[in-house]
Amino acid sequence: MASKKIEIKLVKSPIGYKPNVKKTLEALGLTKMNKTVVKNINPQIQGMIKTIEFLIKTKEI
Repeated sequence: MASKKIEIKLVKSPIGYKPNVKKTLEALGLTKMNKTVVKNINPQIQGMIKTIEFLIKTKEI
């Protein structure tokens, strides 16, 4: 059985936000605007998404 995946796209610039927001984006691999990454859904990734949900768009694959 394949694990579920989520597609995360950075749609808003992190300029002007706190350092923890920028570090979370970097940990997810979102370094540039409109970059998209695909990650397995797990509690750690869900927590990161909740922290930066105002900067990203997500889509379940």
